[in-house]
Amino acid sequence: MSRVSMFNSPLLLGFDQLERTLDRLAKNAEGYPPYNIERIGENGLRIVLAVAGFTTGDLAIELVESQLTVRGKQTDDTDRVFLHRGIAARQFQRAFMLADGIEVIGARLDSGLLSIDLIRPAAEPRIRTIRIDSGETTVGATNTVDITARRTQSR
Repeated sequence: MSRVSMFNSPLLLGFDQLERTLDRLAKNAEGYPPYNIERIGENGLRIVLAVAGFTTGDLAIELVESQLTVRGKQTDDTDRVFLHRGIAARQFQRAFMLADGIEVIGARLDSGLLSIDLIRPAAEPRIRTIRIDSGETTVGATNTVDITARRTQSR
């Protein structure tokens, strides 16, 4: 059985990278640790992860390209003898894809909650007029188009 793509419309051009990213995130959708995403003010966002038992030394936050990754790894205390262990010392990795322009402002750990603050700058409309060349060619002219030359000229 083949999978039907969300982006198979001929009107959606260049979204193949987005589709691969969504597929990768769906495969890594584990339920631990639980998290909230909150709107803070008009342009702010906050990701809050429940990381009870973790210290700042057990946690790492990394931003590569537009992927924000939070990792947690607790070390086992060998001096302690457990008669019952209901609180597991487990490691985790949680990834969030950030839209273009979203910036990480900071992070803090308080009462077992890791908060990561983000800001989304106000979107400015991008309007650009595209020049239309005529289809007429002069004698000896070629129909080859140099894309890189035109790209730098039109900006």
